[in-house]
Amino acid sequence: MKQGMEWSIALFLVLVGLATGVFAQDGALTPETVGKIRSEFKMDAHARAIRNALTSTGIRDIAENRQILADHENTFSHKIKTKGISNQKGSGRCWMFAGFNMIKPVLMNNLELDDFEFSQIYLQFWDKMEKANKFLECMIEFRDRDLMDRDIVFLLQDPCPDGGYFENFADLVGKYGVVPKEAMAETASSDGTGMMNRLLGRALRKHAVELREIYEDTGSVKQMRVAKTRMMAEIYRMLVLNLGEPPAEFTWRHKTKDSGKKDEAKAADEEKNENGDEEEQENKDKPKDGYEVEQKWSELRVFTPQSFYREFVGLDLGEFVNIGDDPMRPKGGHYEIDLTKNLYDGRNMNYANVGVQTLRDLVIKVLLDNKAVCFDADVSPDQDSGKGIMARNLYDYESAYDLDLGLDKTKRLLLRDGTINHGMVFVGVDLRDGKPVKWLVENSWGSDRGKGGLWTMYDDWFEDNVYKIIVHRDYVPEEILRILEQPAQKLPVWDPMW
Repeated sequence: MKQGMEWSIALFLVLVGLATGVFAQDGALTPETVGKIRSEFKMDAHARAIRNALTSTGIRDIAENRQILADHENTFSHKIKTKGISNQKGSGRCWMFAGFNMIKPVLMNNLELDDFEFSQIYLQFWDKMEKANKFLECMIEFRDRDLMDRDIVFLLQDPCPDGGYFENFADLVGKYGVVPKEAMAETASSDGTGMMNRLLGRALRKHAVELREIYEDTGSVKQMRVAKTRMMAEIYRMLVLNLGEPPAEFTWRHKTKDSGKKDEAKAADEEKNENGDEEEQENKDKPKDGYEVEQKWSELRVFTPQSFYREFVGLDLGEFVNIGDDPMRPKGGHYEIDLTKNLYDGRNMNYANVGVQTLRDLVIKVLLDNKAVCFDADVSPDQDSGKGIMARNLYDYESAYDLDLGLDKTKRLLLRDGTINHGMVFVGVDLRDGKPVKWLVENSWGSDRGKGGLWTMYDDWFEDNVYKIIVHRDYVPEEILRILEQPAQKLPVWDPMW
């Protein structure tokens, strides 16, 4: 009986201790702390209004800066000629679409076309093959490393992802060429890559296990590569079933300008109007469909993807360089991020680190020469997809919550609040007194988002969220080219600039 009372008292003391925080670990959220927070919170008029709004609608609708919307307009002092908005849909191919959107105006101008689109799925197929090969080669190269090694963990998390950078696009085009959309059309798996990527990842992880077992049993890298050839054949089969087989050659022709026939038809119509005959009177109420002009086509020819690119685009994409605004590191450095090559024999993403003003100056220089510019940015903050606006403080969350939420560009990267997550193309600029006020951006989210697929980026958003641009070496000052000639400092693949 006495022992039972002692146990009861001990239990009571434990419960009291827990309740009062005596046994709480330092740093725990104690009842006293919660009580203090509750007692100090005041539901004032501002808080009540925001709570009422947030419980019935989203924070973005409440916080959108109406003054920016009121001042917004879509005029630009300079635009390059481009037409047709592409749509990456449910895939992470923005870098590839941006690359195509940069070279598309070149082909359209060369052939005097009003519209054209490359086959993104064609390059996507070979990108997946190259990524699978890179993954398996890395498993062979890292055969002696523990599976908890950070590089291996990174590769195993997503063995065959969608993402990439301009260097990857350039390497793929250089190796495999390009084809028009008519030669290889999109499929459900190219538009929405989630399940395809998941199953490709499962197959590649299984292959990784097998490769390590082969090495453990034989110690032979040669045997691992023999097995890898069979594994790549399996990946090829999976890709063909999802995406179709890419053409080794194809036939193609394009519409050509035939202004002569149109002029003849117009002249005949004008002569008829001058005569004012009865036929015109009889037909005056009939719908006018315009001039029916016979469309002229080029000769039907056979191309390989490589010959098609050489003849109609012809750009040496290896001559384009990556210029970055990395706020975390000293300017004037050359940096390379490891394991970012999509081709095992390709190039990692690398950049010369300069100030954001240099990025502005270079983009203006290229746009005024009527060429598009690829760039990489963080599209998470301050952009309205419905209206096609990117502007600093487009959403005033601080006023809504009555808090200071400000982080500068450096801290946002270092603390993983900011990230480089999307590639797009500059196609215009609005200059006032020689300085950019806003930029015209071609996106790859379809024509039903933004303003017909285009975004207006205000210059303050450029400063906050643009991290890299890609321009031809001919536009780059010598002092920046010399930075790129320096040996690059290699950064790990988990660096914030990736």
